[in-house]
Amino acid sequence: MKPESLTTHGITVKVETMFIPDQSSIEKKIFTFAYRISITNHTDDTIKLLRRKWIITDALGGKKIIEGEGVLGVQPVLSPGESHTYVSGTHFPTLIGKMEGTYTMLRYEELIDVKIPVFVMETPEILN
Repeated sequence: MKPESLTTHGITVKVETMFIPDQSSIEKKIFTFAYRISITNHTDDTIKLLRRKWIITDALGGKKIIEGEGVLGVQPVLSPGESHTYVSGTHFPTLIGKMEGTYTMLRYEELIDVKIPVFVMETPEILN
């Protein structure tokens, strides 16, 4: 899938997605996707990722909001020019779904919200 990218406050969030067929089931209505996120600090300041908020929406309009500290149990600190990449996943009861959200970061003593671009996840069958 084509990567999505968005820059907020000089911090770029890039997302790439992939359908995971061996963890999906049409009969059980479970469609599993992985996503790789790269966060790059293009500012002159050191930043720390404190929290994340995800809005996960399936094709039927069902929504889940997930909030918590850090990403995958860590709160990465990025010096100017540094990046942090991680891989995670989600599943939907539909062939297509989307995610979006924000990272709350600390820059000096200021909290800033960095937007995560909206990204759509769809099974390959949807493309044919």
